[in-house]
Amino acid sequence: MSGMEVDTASLPEDVREKLAELDLELSEGDITQKGYEKKKARVLGPYMKQAHESQGPGAPSPSTAAQRRAQRRLTREDNRYHSEIRTEAVMQALAMHNNKRPVMLPSKRTSVNYQGQQRRERQDSSSDDDSVFDEEQLRGFQRGGGARDSGASSSSYSDQGQGASPYHHASFTQGDGAGERPRSTHYANYAIPGNTARHALADVMQNAQNARHSHHISQPPDVTNNAKSTRQADRVGRYNPSSVRVTATGIATGLGGDDAPVHGKVSAKIQQLLNTLKRPKRKPLPEYFVDEAETTLETPTVDPNAPKPEGSELTPVLGEPLVIPSGLPRNLEAALQRYGSSTYKANAITVLDPSGKPSLNLSYGKLLSRAQKIAFCLLHKVGQKGGEAVIRQGDRVALVYPNNDPISFICAFYGCVLAGVVPVPVEVPLSKRVGVAHDAGGQGVGFLLGSLNVCWALTSENCYKGLPKSSSGEVITFKGWPRLNWFVTENLSKPPKDWQPPPRMSEDVPAYIEYALNKDGSTVGITTTRNTMLCHCRTLTVAANYTEGEVMVCVLDFKRDVGLWHGILCSVFNGMHTIFIPYSLMKVDPASWMKMVTKYKASVAVVKSRDMHWGLLAQKDHKDISFASLRLLLIADGANPWSLTSCDSFLSAFQSKGLRPEAICPCASSCEALTVSIRRPGKTSSSATGRGILSMQGLSYGVVRVDTENSLTSLTLQDCGQVMPGAMMVVTKLDGPAYLCKTDEVGELCVCAGYTGTSYWGLQGITIQTFQVQPLTADGQPLGDKLYVRTGLIGFLGPGGLVFVCGSKEGLMQVSNRRHNTDDIIATVLAVEPMKFIYRGRIAVFSIRVLRDERICIIAEQRPDCTEEESFQWMSRVLQAVDSIHQVGVYCLALVPPNYLPKTPLGGIHLHETKKKFMEGSLHPANVLMCPHTCVTNLPKPREVHPDIKPSAVHVGNIVQGARMAWAQGRDLGLSDDETESRKHQFLTEILRWRSQTTPDHVLFTMLNARNQVQQSLSCSQLHKRAERIGCMLMEKGKLNSGDHVALVFHPGTDLIAAFYGCLYVGCVPVTIRPPHPQNVASTLPTVRMIVEVSKSVAILTTAITIKLLRSKEAAAIVDPKNWVQLLDTDEVAKKRLAAIYRAPTPEMMCYLDFSVSTTGMLAGVKMSHASATALCRAQKLQCELYPSRVVSLCLDPYNSLGFVLWCLSSVYSGHHSILVPPSEVEINPAVWLTSVSNYNVRDTFCSYGVMELCTRGLGTSTAALKAKGVNLACVRACVVVAEERPRIVLTTSFTKLFASLGLAPRAVSTSFGCRVNVGICLQGASCPEPSTVYVDTQALRNDRVTLVEKGSPNSLCLMESGKLLPGVRVSIANPETKGQCADSHLGEIWVNSPHNASGYFTIYGDESLHHDHFESYLATGDIHTAYARSGFLGFIRRTELTQSDGERHDAIFVVGGLDETVMLRGMRYHPIDVETSVLRSHKKICECAMFTWTNLLVVVVELDGQENEALDLVPLVTNVVLEEHYLIVGVVVVVDPGVIPINSRGEKQRMHLRDGFLADQLDPIYVAYNM
Repeated sequence: MSGMEVDTASLPEDVREKLAELDLELSEGDITQKGYEKKKARVLGPYMKQAHESQGPGAPSPSTAAQRRAQRRLTREDNRYHSEIRTEAVMQALAMHNNKRPVMLPSKRTSVNYQGQQRRERQDSSSDDDSVFDEEQLRGFQRGGGARDSGASSSSYSDQGQGASPYHHASFTQGDGAGERPRSTHYANYAIPGNTARHALADVMQNAQNARHSHHISQPPDVTNNAKSTRQADRVGRYNPSSVRVTATGIATGLGGDDAPVHGKVSAKIQQLLNTLKRPKRKPLPEYFVDEAETTLETPTVDPNAPKPEGSELTPVLGEPLVIPSGLPRNLEAALQRYGSSTYKANAITVLDPSGKPSLNLSYGKLLSRAQKIAFCLLHKVGQKGGEAVIRQGDRVALVYPNNDPISFICAFYGCVLAGVVPVPVEVPLSKRVGVAHDAGGQGVGFLLGSLNVCWALTSENCYKGLPKSSSGEVITFKGWPRLNWFVTENLSKPPKDWQPPPRMSEDVPAYIEYALNKDGSTVGITTTRNTMLCHCRTLTVAANYTEGEVMVCVLDFKRDVGLWHGILCSVFNGMHTIFIPYSLMKVDPASWMKMVTKYKASVAVVKSRDMHWGLLAQKDHKDISFASLRLLLIADGANPWSLTSCDSFLSAFQSKGLRPEAICPCASSCEALTVSIRRPGKTSSSATGRGILSMQGLSYGVVRVDTENSLTSLTLQDCGQVMPGAMMVVTKLDGPAYLCKTDEVGELCVCAGYTGTSYWGLQGITIQTFQVQPLTADGQPLGDKLYVRTGLIGFLGPGGLVFVCGSKEGLMQVSNRRHNTDDIIATVLAVEPMKFIYRGRIAVFSIRVLRDERICIIAEQRPDCTEEESFQWMSRVLQAVDSIHQVGVYCLALVPPNYLPKTPLGGIHLHETKKKFMEGSLHPANVLMCPHTCVTNLPKPREVHPDIKPSAVHVGNIVQGARMAWAQGRDLGLSDDETESRKHQFLTEILRWRSQTTPDHVLFTMLNARNQVQQSLSCSQLHKRAERIGCMLMEKGKLNSGDHVALVFHPGTDLIAAFYGCLYVGCVPVTIRPPHPQNVASTLPTVRMIVEVSKSVAILTTAITIKLLRSKEAAAIVDPKNWVQLLDTDEVAKKRLAAIYRAPTPEMMCYLDFSVSTTGMLAGVKMSHASATALCRAQKLQCELYPSRVVSLCLDPYNSLGFVLWCLSSVYSGHHSILVPPSEVEINPAVWLTSVSNYNVRDTFCSYGVMELCTRGLGTSTAALKAKGVNLACVRACVVVAEERPRIVLTTSFTKLFASLGLAPRAVSTSFGCRVNVGICLQGASCPEPSTVYVDTQALRNDRVTLVEKGSPNSLCLMESGKLLPGVRVSIANPETKGQCADSHLGEIWVNSPHNASGYFTIYGDESLHHDHFESYLATGDIHTAYARSGFLGFIRRTELTQSDGERHDAIFVVGGLDETVMLRGMRYHPIDVETSVLRSHKKICECAMFTWTNLLVVVVELDGQENEALDLVPLVTNVVLEEHYLIVGVVVVVDPGVIPINSRGEKQRMHLRDGFLADQLDPIYVAYNM
């Protein structure tokens, strides 16, 4: 920086704060020196006076820069787990797998790959890996090569300057993957914002356009979304729907049956996946599943050939007696006093500065005086003036010091010890860290400080400056932290001469508290008392043979664990000189610790195996190194099985430099038991060290078995020394009570010693389980009265008291009764081409619990420059390697961008935070591979259907068991007295004419607009006259005959009603059709054309606006205007009267045609006779008590089913006043419907789910405003949702709760039920018993059984009754296959008999077989003489305790779902809605989802309401939830944009359309994952 002259004092306050924060980051090791300088230059840029235009003298010379780069490269590979043996084993295992199992490459959208994933790494990285690339490298890899296009995805990089990340994937579907494409600069700089990346490039766009237009004429129409709703409008035109085909019967059907050949990338991949899954698995699935009634997943049976422990029961192993040397100080304060006065000039601590010079020193005299100042101030100055909390003896205070400042830390620590205050060392909370990925676990530390009642934090001046401040200049309160007062422990005044630290009340009080993480990721505080602290120092002094004046080099974190115990406590206890190497320096100069050992002739070095590995790589520094003085090289992570490789390589490299073999001393430590064991320096007898080659398979069963040296599956362990002096150790079983293990059995090491931790602060329960363990002998008796502490380490005790550790409880994964260790798996994964692929060896392995077993997940950071193909090739090799070496399957393998996983303060991977992010779906991986098919072997056995059991046998069984047969009927459809007049009229036309004569001015219809103003109204006479005029026009202008079919294409309103009666008046048969959507002609017009053609309409009756639209240029591109039948404009009718109104010869003649599209994409038209129409109106009149004085409000679509009947027929029949509110008006003003209900004091109102959803979403926050406007819904007795599906309880309940404040009664809201064969089966009337709900067992439901359970019981599903049966309706529940009548404990198809059944399908060629099957079916058993129509819906009947109006007990009908929607998998019946509900719950960003099957593969499509880079988070969560709740393995997960899943006008999902769109590659998915 010398080329930059700037006066720091003159800088603005905020800039000075930024600089302080940067200094803190550098000291924390969050940023390298180079990154620090870059950022500092950026901050100071505006204030610089550049001394020289050219390169300033301060810039590093090219050779220095190269040197630095080389150093950094060494620390890049974190090969703690690297093992030559393991690499060979893996390579050998992979060689056996020559028949590579193909891994399915996912399909990715162009922009998804790393969009937004790099976060701020490249621009202002605060990570420890700021300069992984030098600029030249970075520029080089941005230039890329040609973008390869494999048809699945290709990889290229956009220029950073564009604001996009340097990583982009482009995926083009150009027919046949167009091989190599030259990259233009235009291409390189193309920034792809948000979702517009669909066709990023011009040429791709062109192709897409051409492809799209060439399909128009032949393209089958989209019959799904004609709704004039925004949600539907944006669900249209996403892809060319290819679902509706008309069969010979005139019923349109989805083509693409399950085995239809479909071409395209997607289907090819699915075929590949199917072929993979068809291959025989390695071992057959064990038949765990026994009892069919209890679909339980049983735990896998133990392998009979598994090795079992054969040794005798272990006896406690004692260490040598603890003989305390005579000259040791009596405690730590005495030691500080002694060395601070007798050798006050001797250095206690030396710290290396950022340039690696040992320039920062602290002598023992200074340490003593500073500690005394701090102790005095803590007890007498802090909080005395400002009214803040004062500090008393025994209070806890936080020590917040950066990782490069052990001097300030040790002063504060001993200040606390002198004052009798309890220090709690924690990491520095940076605003950049807290709450974001970099502060992994910061909130847990905050919670711990809160539970410790910490009010004060001690810190250094530099650190305090760098902490983020609020506008008032105070340090902000960090997320999850208590409010702290900050005290700077520098520049304090001296205590009075006569002041003495207060005496101790007891030695059994806490001395300090160390934070640690539990296996579940929670932060706990481990209390060490003054007694145990002193005992620990003495024990370590004896074990390590420490003496006064020795020099120790320490690379570890001095705030906790081995670094604290040796570097801060033992060193002062023994008057040693400790040299600390900050972690930030280690990354720049990994040999710095070895240079210090040489320079100071240090006799002790405390390191981790990583530091040895890095030191090995820094070869050019080796020539000056000498280890001749070193008697103790303490390896802090010696308990990691993979430290052995580092020890061996280090020894072989440095034996020639004076390193003695006996100096290498691995130790095992644990947060709870502190030092577990340590290899004594200088002991070389054969019993003093040992190593064993053990079988990993044996270890997985918890047994110690020796293996041959060249075995693929062996693990070589070295000992971690002997039991500590004065301590005792046992090994106890890992699961259940603490029974002693046998001598050849692996278990948890437990220690009994005077130096172990004493408790988890404030957590009595788990303290007893961990710190007060009484081991039990085989007969259940306690082993003496000594209490042991669990270490959390897994291992065994060898001969001569040697301690072997083969893993930790934290890293233990128990999969199907076998144990695996995360460290072992990591080593295997890193041995798969380690140098090429994983970035810096950064990898996280953990298990998650899915379907009652643990499943292994591997998350790795991939190199910045690897392509998709390389990633998946590597993934498949990892699966094979883990499978071969550990005989266990990997459930999920995810890759994230480099430097991406949450970090611990010293830069390692924060495992708990990584797992948490993975589980909550916020990890944003770049690639994911799920392998549930190979891993999950405990699924229940598929259900077998027994075809030989005939319905008669079932019937007899039901009778024998006394089961009630499932049938129910509505009340009698008798004629009431007031119908004497209208009874004469069997035809609606006659009723209308009669009303126009008797009550001409009575208003039948009023239509409102969004502002709640009356837009149109019709009285009886107005409707009659208008109908007559339209009838005249049809006869005269249209030249139509009676019996001709006429299409009515109108927007919801009174025109439609008038046109309907106009047709009836002249004997034409009306067909109502929703008009095309003006904003979406392309996908809505084909449906209109199709229904016109299928219904054989000879004319289209509509308004001038719609005629104009049909003849527009846009419409002409889809349907040639010449192809339309004649178009008649109702706006042009002349004022003429009909000579006579047509009367059909018999009431059985056709009145109108009702066309609708089913959820499976089938278009079906049914014929409604005059008799059916009037019978339905009469049933409604009776059920809802409709009279001319009533007002009914309608807010639904009037094109088919019950919606049409209510809109056009009911008012004319019953004479009540209908308030019409088109749903499109509710989209403009969500309050219009409910306001109209309140204004007109409506008792009965009918709506659709779409409208209910619009109100619930749109008025969630406006109920108070509506109340203020006087909206009152207390008048409503029946608010009925008109639907043809299972009632949506969640929606109706939230609607009821939301509007309860406006007076809406909960019992008022209900649903109706109808279907194609009978549009009105159930309908809730005002005087019916209120709708009942039941909870059924989902597992029984899958087996077509109905078992009622209590609310809240596991696997319960809440179902609501679908309204009451209409008068005259009789239903039975039948087995859809055998046609036998079901008992009411079974799920079956709902069959209906009623006078208003439809007369049949409107077919083109008169295919009768369907007609008989659907409209005139007879039961095989039970009520065999009644002709029923089959509804196509599954349901059941339950007799309730409620009483009907006729005094009978009420039978409730529950609709479960459409029969043709259900999916048969593993012999069980699944309703898509249940699976979809689970999936929707799995992640907050899933806004909609749909499932379908394709050749036995389950495909789940989810709509992502978020950034594209979140797409891959959903794959594991979706797979997990479907496995967990439904015992199904998802084969393909497709992530798409919101609005892609097509829905029909009734708001129902069109799953078959979706399936066809998916197989034809038309969904433009963000990501498609193929689960293996």
